[in-house]
Amino acid sequence: MRDTPEVVITGIGIVSSIGIGQEAFWKSLLAGSSGVKTIEAFDASSLPVRFGAHIPDFDPKLYIRPRKSLKVMSREIQMGFAAADMAMIDASLATGTVDPDRFGVVFGSDMIYADLEDLEGTYRRCITAGHFDFSCWAEAAAEELQPLWLLKHLPNMTASHIAIAQDARGPNNSIVLGDVSSLLAISEATSVIQRGWADVMLVGGSGCRLHPNALVARGDGLLSHRSHDFQKASRPFDRDRDGLVNGEGAGVFVLESLAHAKRRGGRIHARILGTASRCESRHNGTPLSGRSLVGVIQAILRNTSLTPNDIGHINAHGASSIEVDRVEAAAIAATLGDIPVTAPKSFFGHLGAGSGVTELAVSILGIEHGVVPYTLNYDHPDPLCPVNVVHNGPLRGRPPVAISLNLASTGQAAAVMIAAAE
Repeated sequence: MRDTPEVVITGIGIVSSIGIGQEAFWKSLLAGSSGVKTIEAFDASSLPVRFGAHIPDFDPKLYIRPRKSLKVMSREIQMGFAAADMAMIDASLATGTVDPDRFGVVFGSDMIYADLEDLEGTYRRCITAGHFDFSCWAEAAAEELQPLWLLKHLPNMTASHIAIAQDARGPNNSIVLGDVSSLLAISEATSVIQRGWADVMLVGGSGCRLHPNALVARGDGLLSHRSHDFQKASRPFDRDRDGLVNGEGAGVFVLESLAHAKRRGGRIHARILGTASRCESRHNGTPLSGRSLVGVIQAILRNTSLTPNDIGHINAHGASSIEVDRVEAAAIAATLGDIPVTAPKSFFGHLGAGSGVTELAVSILGIEHGVVPYTLNYDHPDPLCPVNVVHNGPLRGRPPVAISLNLASTGQAAAVMIAAAE
């Protein structure tokens, strides 16, 4: 039986509200710069929450090719495409230098909401005497919507566009499972390489929770309403948190087998030691118990044969949700004790399917610089969140191993463990 190939991360691409590209991203993390700001991308004056971690300086024209593809790309797809390009450049992998049949893509995605301007004409055609006439919809949609409209909103299209642009003809998949999507994508991409089906995989996630239709559909019940001090609104595990902060962004990694990376002389950012996923059932809206989080932490320790003392820090889901933070903190404390915890959503908000990879990049860059990045806005410990949150500056002297956690509202939990390059 052949040995299971070791999988390493050789490229990192980031599009976030605290920086586009890993250098700007890392500088903001060190400086404690929040990416939360008032929403400027559209008129948000009628919304109860008018702030979020949006990216005002992202220009898709700098990244998208061919340019005409912009017409069939939502913002999520654009950000994912750009992050993939950055990851390839960081890995020093030019297009055509990888065997295309041994090069694949796995991407985590959310539901992609339709743009208002695309639907406006159709809706207006259905208004009769001030009322919406459903009987008009089919004809109006056929005549008003552009024929390729749906391609902007299919969650598998990010992986498709990236594969076409990078000539990646190997395994291609999309995972749409809310907040755990991109950590599960890492798990799948790692497995593809370990099964011998590919040498190189582009893996990532992209999300935009600041789309106006998404904001209206989801409502504001779980959001922070700290309008008077919105840069301190995302405060994971803090006693005074009042809800999460929406954001947008994308992260992409280049994964390779260690043998392939060494053969071409590639720089290694980190090693993937293991992945795990678990789920707890939630019938009729029952509260999260944390069983899936406890299970996923236990599973990843068992899969890697490591102990809590071997782990340098936990990169927490840390959504700044009143109840979910307590559930997560209890699970971490029960399985790992007083391990240091960092929560990157305090910087750039909740990115949905884009969260996992983007958050894990924080730990990778931290390990490369010999520190555990800290959590913003952690001022008053919550007695019901018994975790050791890193705050007021980076923590040094920890083992170069980290576990990143994500948790979906439906009960799924995912974990990825990484370690420094040897």
